[in-house]
Amino acid sequence: MESTRHTCLKLVPQQSEPIFVKCTWSQSRFDLSITDGLHAWICHASEEDVRERAAQWDQPVTEYVELAERYLGFQQPGSVYRFTDAGDGHKRLSWTFDKEGTTLEWRWKCQLSPNSKETTAGILDFLMDANIRLSEEVVRKTQSFERLKVEAEKCLAQSEKINDEKVEFESAIYEKFLGVLNSKKAKLRELRGQLSNEKAAGKLPEEESSEKTESFDNGSDDEESEEEPAKDITGTSKLVVGSRSRGRKRTTRI
Repeated sequence: MESTRHTCLKLVPQQSEPIFVKCTWSQSRFDLSITDGLHAWICHASEEDVRERAAQWDQPVTEYVELAERYLGFQQPGSVYRFTDAGDGHKRLSWTFDKEGTTLEWRWKCQLSPNSKETTAGILDFLMDANIRLSEEVVRKTQSFERLKVEAEKCLAQSEKINDEKVEFESAIYEKFLGVLNSKKAKLRELRGQLSNEKAAGKLPEEESSEKTESFDNGSDDEESEEEPAKDITGTSKLVVGSRSRGRKRTTRI
């Protein structure tokens, strides 16, 4: 089944009163219903009519319908719209567009509706239904926005709470770390003081022992020097006694 689309445009043509243009679009044809509130006009663009117009402009049928929907679905700025008299109560709807630097104009003849009230009522019913759908959509969007707003406020409050807890945690950790760091520094200063005291106390005994060793060595040298002459003296005395005894023996023999 061929899908259809519906649009309704409030159009302000040049040198004319505002009109409402309701369009029904398919892939290869479209229908127009137009009213100014008092009179109504209709245009049935059959597949044959659209195919003929598309061939005149060297366009595929689908491209021709899409371009027409673009200009009749929404009033395009820069386009010149006209809704002029075509005789016998009929009207001619036209609009301009630019293509490759050239201004082109499309025109479609709209016949006076055989039942203007029915055509106008159909357009008004479509507008009312569209307005109801838009209102419901606005309500849904508003409710969705309010829910998102509440969720965003909850997320923001939770984020602030987490941020505060983070700041408190970091402050507590910093205080603990600072206390540990200060205690470690105090312990290091204490150990350095003990080490310096031990070094100072260790140097004094070494100096005293070295002085005692030097004095002891000097004393032993003096004793040796005193003992050596004594030895020499005893040695000479022996020699003297020996020589004396020998001399006595010799005299006795005489």
